[in-house]
Amino acid sequence: MKKGKKIHEGKAKIIYATHVKDLVIQYFKDDATAFNNQKKSTIEGKGVLNNRISEHILSNLSQIGIKNHLVKRLNMREQIIKLVEIIPIEFIVRNVATGSITKRLGIEDGTVLKEPLIEFCLKDDKLGDPLIAEQHILAFYWASKKEIDKVKKMILRINDFMIGMFRGVGIKLIDFKLEFGRLKVNGKEEVILADEISPDTCRLWDSITDKKLDKDRFRKDLGDLIPAYTEVAKRLGIEDGTVLKEPLIEFCLKDDKLGDPLIAEEHILAFDWASKKEIEKVKKMILRINDFMIGMFRGCLLYTSDAADDSLRVDLVGRRIIKK
Repeated sequence: MKKGKKIHEGKAKIIYATHVKDLVIQYFKDDATAFNNQKKSTIEGKGVLNNRISEHILSNLSQIGIKNHLVKRLNMREQIIKLVEIIPIEFIVRNVATGSITKRLGIEDGTVLKEPLIEFCLKDDKLGDPLIAEQHILAFYWASKKEIDKVKKMILRINDFMIGMFRGVGIKLIDFKLEFGRLKVNGKEEVILADEISPDTCRLWDSITDKKLDKDRFRKDLGDLIPAYTEVAKRLGIEDGTVLKEPLIEFCLKDDKLGDPLIAEEHILAFDWASKKEIEKVKKMILRINDFMIGMFRGCLLYTSDAADDSLRVDLVGRRIIKK
């Protein structure tokens, strides 16, 4: 998909236009910020990990009926997403009291809540994303009562799913931030999950040691952030490295509107997209090209991945790509 002009740049991501009206490209940056942008740094590889972790979680949420903006991951740093009108509210979901709420209300850090607590913050960096009430949202028309009720139902389902997913890999889901957007479908407007879900937007603690596996490592100077994010990715099963006995060739229909779907060789033949003779010739060429490229990259000690970012120097689980 062709990347167009920059539409918006936030603290952690950049949005680019595409030649498809309702689709955009979301690029994950390595920038890290905390305390309303007062603390800043660049952490090499953070964007790569957040891209893969967010893709994994949003894809799984789609499978349980939670509609979201993800179309597909393009490469190590980019996703194709649906263009939505973001509701200017950050929805904070708390299962355990920690962070700002403990300071604000004098609650003991680590207090387990009887049921999930949903807080609302106005999405405005200049104002410091202030805490607001549902009445403020309605009074200033930031969202309708119907939209808020739908969002809250979705949030509780998302929370239930994510608690189970993380508990299964030895991680406690302490709290997290969600954003939602409006999308027009067949002339009607509906609210779907947007933004990202990653260690940047969640508080994740090891179930046994309470070790922080999220952006608190950056906020509180607890040590390198990349190993923690890498640990989350590994536990969720998001890592490459399985060596295939022989090269695997897959076919995708080149059609942006359909999302370049995976197809079988039989589809190609059935719809006359290529002849059997052409496919066989192409496969032979692919194997020769693959042999050459493996030899070339192995000779320069380059660990290769599916990255399409020239600046990328880590793979999806944070391992360094070393070039002689």
